[in-house]
Amino acid sequence: MNEIVMYDVIILGSGPAGLTAALYCGRAGKKTLVLGGDRLGGQTAGIAVLENYPGWRGSGLELSEFMKNQAETFGAEIKFVSAKNIAGDAETGFNILCDDGNRYVGKTVIIATGASPRKLEIDGARELLGKGVSYCATCDGFFYSEKDVIVMGGGNSALNDALYLADIARNVKIVYRKGAFTRAEAVLRNRVAERENIECLFNTDLKKIAKTDDDRLVVTTTDDQQIICDGLFVAIGHEANTDYLTEDVPRDNMGRLIPAELPTGMFVAGDVQSELKMQIATAVGTGCSAAMDAIAYLNQL
Repeated sequence: MNEIVMYDVIILGSGPAGLTAALYCGRAGKKTLVLGGDRLGGQTAGIAVLENYPGWRGSGLELSEFMKNQAETFGAEIKFVSAKNIAGDAETGFNILCDDGNRYVGKTVIIATGASPRKLEIDGARELLGKGVSYCATCDGFFYSEKDVIVMGGGNSALNDALYLADIARNVKIVYRKGAFTRAEAVLRNRVAERENIECLFNTDLKKIAKTDDDRLVVTTTDDQQIICDGLFVAIGHEANTDYLTEDVPRDNMGRLIPAELPTGMFVAGDVQSELKMQIATAVGTGCSAAMDAIAYLNQL
């Protein structure tokens, strides 16, 4: 067990929101700890080519490393552990038990744990996870060189995944339950349309997944078509990472946290915040805002 140290600010999450908050809190001279989860950067780390964050050209992981180093320059401490539960309050200190068995106590907490890919709930999806079913194209795309893959979804994430895989795989089919990619940016729709090895299957959904005799996948659609492929990449949205919080912390209908309804001394930033567009730029903005609110609160103590 670690020696209990009282931090001014404990930030949960090491994505753009959490690292921005750490930078601001560190610069304000507050004793700051980031509990960064199981990997640096969260979802941002999985972006192979980051095009829509102003002033940056490179990968999402490179941006995350740059932001981490910048926050550490101003004294922020970063540990790659995950919160299991939070007890206490602003008066007694927020007591955070982590998966490394240690407890960390803070006068304030900034929740920036983001969101995780929504899991596909059809027959075979859970059983074949890691055996042909994936939620991370940049993590697993390498294994599908010159093979046939399916991408399920119709938003920016799905189209980005399809474009990434199109450079690796032989053929990419995008399966989308609606008739057009209305949720995706025009630049991505145009790039998909230009790729000869991307095929779009609209107005259909998936019903079940199974293995073939030769260890490929047979994917059955809701109109009972069967598609033989080597891999299925799922990009159907995200769910807020808030399992470690008690049920009395208010959430919206998507499970995200509502800033005005949080307990005193607790703040929120990034994709886990309600009514927020899930973009790196907005995550950074809310990270800044949450940090400034936490600093103002601490200065009044």
